[in-house]
Amino acid sequence: MNKTSLRQSLVWRLALALLGILVILGLSYILITAYSAKRYYQETTQKLNAHVAEHMLLEVNPFVDGAVNEEALGKIMHSMMAVNPTLEVYLLDESGAILSYVVLDKKVRLKSVDISPVKEFISSGGKGFVLGDDPRKPGEQTVFSATSIEENGELQGYVYMVLASESYENVSQALLGSYFIRVGTSTFIITLIFSLGLGVVLIFFLTKNVRNVAETMRAFADGDYQKRVEISRKDELATIGETFNSMADTIVKNIDELKEVDTLRRELIANVSHDLRSPLAVINGYIETLVIKDAELNQEQRKKYLDIIFRSGQKLNRLVTDLFELSKLESGQVKLEQEKIAISEEVERITEEYRLIAKKKGIEIKTEIDSGANTNVLADVKLINRVFQNLLDNAVKYAPENGNIDVKLELEQGAVKTTVSNSVNSINPKELEHLFDRNYRAGNSQKDSGAGGMGLGLAIVKKILEVHDSIIKVSTFKDQRISFTFQLPIAP
Repeated sequence: MNKTSLRQSLVWRLALALLGILVILGLSYILITAYSAKRYYQETTQKLNAHVAEHMLLEVNPFVDGAVNEEALGKIMHSMMAVNPTLEVYLLDESGAILSYVVLDKKVRLKSVDISPVKEFISSGGKGFVLGDDPRKPGEQTVFSATSIEENGELQGYVYMVLASESYENVSQALLGSYFIRVGTSTFIITLIFSLGLGVVLIFFLTKNVRNVAETMRAFADGDYQKRVEISRKDELATIGETFNSMADTIVKNIDELKEVDTLRRELIANVSHDLRSPLAVINGYIETLVIKDAELNQEQRKKYLDIIFRSGQKLNRLVTDLFELSKLESGQVKLEQEKIAISEEVERITEEYRLIAKKKGIEIKTEIDSGANTNVLADVKLINRVFQNLLDNAVKYAPENGNIDVKLELEQGAVKTTVSNSVNSINPKELEHLFDRNYRAGNSQKDSGAGGMGLGLAIVKKILEVHDSIIKVSTFKDQRISFTFQLPIAP
């Protein structure tokens, strides 16, 4: 694997993501630990020294006749600070104003402190963890001990003792910072290396299936259409594999269908070329005869040649029209205009038109319309007329001389069932499934020079009925007959 592909690989990117997460987690751990340690130190200090202020009152009374006893208070404060230099002693009045204080470096910046934490601390008896204002640092809080001062049952003020002086906090924070830098950094580096190594190994194995899916997709894209993802267990990746396999099967199926369509297209072009060439050759041949032998031909011969040219032109026009109509049906460009149709009247009219054509071959056309079929159906009248015309045209074309054609209408489950059947010389069961293919030519049509055509008539019938949500069925009988059946819904 080259450098570019390595950097773009999923394992590499996941490893970088894991590294980023571990760094964030490590830094968060250090910050949380430092905060927790500081909190632990503050709470421990306050618990241990909760009653220091009360003990001070046992030695001295800060107020005498409502006035501050400066001399006695100074002595006891200095004595306590000599024993514990981290203490800072403040004497507050009832509202929290600082009346007197003993601080080593005299850096007191506040004139009063918030009295609420003091009251809360005293009411809990020193058992609760409460932070109060730091007179040296406006806006910051610190641990303290406090007690109320009463004289003759009246509240005179409060003793407010900060338990950690500024110098103590500076030294403590410096030592704490140094400790965390040493311990935290070494622990963080060791944990990071171990976790990252373990994570990369786990990522490598966990992404094995992803790489397999990617390799399968790459092979499929390179032309190996039989390549599929092997699925060994049920998880999200298995779902991706199943989806790809399904997609690959669909693509292969579509490719096969495209190949089949291309084959049919080639056959269709060959058939179209043949069927167009035949009438054109006839037209050109007789026109050439008329031009060359115009003086030699009598009126009867000239009329005969012109009649042949006319029929060939009609055949050519009908073929081209069928091609355009079938193409529009297949591409969905035909807009259905449904209306109520008296189906029996349409069948009678079209059948009557074909009786004269059938009579020339000695073919008899019979119609049978049940009383229930004398009703209206919902359909496009032009398209349905084309269905009947094509079916009768097909029946006349393939029925033998002196044969017969039957057209039957009957009511069946809320629809009018139409059946067009005709006698045939021979039936090949294998041909039935191809009768509606646009480029299929029935076997006996090859023998009948008058029939010709590509079988577009039945293909058009099928497409028109599909537009009407109807299906045409073909069946054969032992008495050498073939029938076409379809249904149209009765109009509401």
